[in-house]
Amino acid sequence: MWSTAIDLYCERTDPSFWAEPLNALTNAAFLIAALAATVHWYRREFDLPVLGLIVVTAMVGIGSFAFHTAATRAAAYLDIIPIAVFVYGYLLLAMRRFLRMGWTGIGVVLVLFAVVSHGLAWVVPRDFLNGSYAYLPALTALMWVAYRLDNEERRGAIFLAAGLFALSLSFRTIDMTVCPIFPFGTHFIWHGLNGVVLYLLLRAAMKRRQRAAHIRPYSQAMPS
Repeated sequence: MWSTAIDLYCERTDPSFWAEPLNALTNAAFLIAALAATVHWYRREFDLPVLGLIVVTAMVGIGSFAFHTAATRAAAYLDIIPIAVFVYGYLLLAMRRFLRMGWTGIGVVLVLFAVVSHGLAWVVPRDFLNGSYAYLPALTALMWVAYRLDNEERRGAIFLAAGLFALSLSFRTIDMTVCPIFPFGTHFIWHGLNGVVLYLLLRAAMKRRQRAAHIRPYSQAMPS
C-alpha cells in the first residue's frame, strides 16, 4: 500500500511527522545548492540543460524532505525519482558536453548503467551496506567521467565531488550501525555533504560566458 509506513533510519523512533528532524531539515542543503548554482548560472551563458538540473536539485531536497517526514512508500518515490533524474541527466550531459561522445555511445552507456543499477537490486540483499550499494554505480560513473576528462579544472572539480560523494556514502552506510551510541544517526551528514556534491557538479557543468567576437577592446575601438 502507498500509505505503508517506512522506517529505515536511526533517527526515526515513531511514525510521527517530525520523528526525523535532522534528516528532514538538512535537506535545505539541496535548496541552498540550487540557489547558489542559480546565482552562478545567471552570470554565465544561457544554459538550459544546467538550469534543468538546478531545478531537479531543488526537487531532490523537497522530495527527500517529504520522505523523511511522511515516511511512507508513496513519499519514498518523491525522494527516489528526482535523484534518478539528476543522475541520468548529469551523466548524459557529461558524456555529451565533457567527453563529446556521439548519441549511439551515450545510449549504450546509459543502457548499461541502467542494467547494472537495477540488476544490483535483484542480486544484492536490500540491507547490504544499509542500502547504500544502490549508489555505487553513480559513484563509479562519476569517477569514470572525471578520469576521461581532458579539462584539468573540470576534472579536479568532479574528482573532488566524487571524493565527497564517497565520504557521504560512508555516513549513509553506518547510520544504523552507530545508532546505539549516537541516537541521531549519521544520515543527516549524507544530506549536507551531497548538497556540496551537487553544487560542485552543477558548477563544473556550466558553460563559460563567451565574449562576442566583434567587440574590440576599448582602446582599439577609439578612433585615432
